Amino acid sequence: ALEHFTPFASAEFAVRPFIKKYGDEMMNQMESWAMSGNPHVRRLASEGCRPRLPWAMALPEFKNNPGPILPVLEKLKSDESEYVRRSVANNLNDISKDNPDIVIAMAVKWHGVTNDTDNIIKHGCRTLLKKGNPEILALLGYKKPKHIRLIDFRVQDSVIIGGKLNFSFTLKSERKSLGTLRIEYGIDHLKKNGSRSTKVFKLSESKIDSTEKSLSRFHSFKEITTRKYYTGMHGLSIIVNGQTMGNADFLLRPC
Repeated sequence: ALEHFTPFASAEFAVRPFIKKYGDEMMNQMESWAMSGNPHVRRLASEGCRPRLPWAMALPEFKNNPGPILPVLEKLKSDESEYVRRSVANNLNDISKDNPDIVIAMAVKWHGVTNDTDNIIKHGCRTLLKKGNPEILALLGYKKPKHIRLIDFRVQDSVIIGGKLNFSFTLKSERKSLGTLRIEYGIDHLKKNGSRSTKVFKLSESKIDSTEKSLSRFHSFKEITTRKYYTGMHGLSIIVNGQTMGNADFLLRPC
């Protein structure tokens, strides 16, 4: 019935109780669905067994051992539908949060097979990239920025909750070009207990032929439901190819 319904309405939430109760049988069914002629059914095969599908029943057995998921992803990694391939990437990203070594091994295996598999790897390893995983960075061509200096790094001294924090910086190469760079910044949010928790945001990702690149951006401290802000000293860091190039503190004030 779910196979029939899924072209008309999403079924990845409804399929999960069946996976929990009839694990082996359902994963055999998912492998069968991965060979379907309908992209909605093929996507269900991947999306339905994601270990950490947002807003859905968790599958802790797959957090502990994602082995049963892997044959499904292997069948779908070169799917003709981007809709399906995007689900494969999201499934990989889920797996990477609990079993990074498995995803790294799959990335090495899939890399260079097609442009589509390379795109799956890049999107599926986004959490590992944000964590600065050296194996994934190297696999995707992001070398250690030993030839780069951070100069003219400026961060606003303070910002109110609800406001915008302005910052700017320049990257300068000691060689003929900066090269292929993934440029990010991290915000060290102050927590209630006084410790800090870092969240990383991507600024740009490209090959830069010039010897310098300047960036000027802002970070919004608009109140959101998914984060509680605490006034006090926070931090901002500039990250290039997984390496922290510099950091500065700023004060978050009440509005």
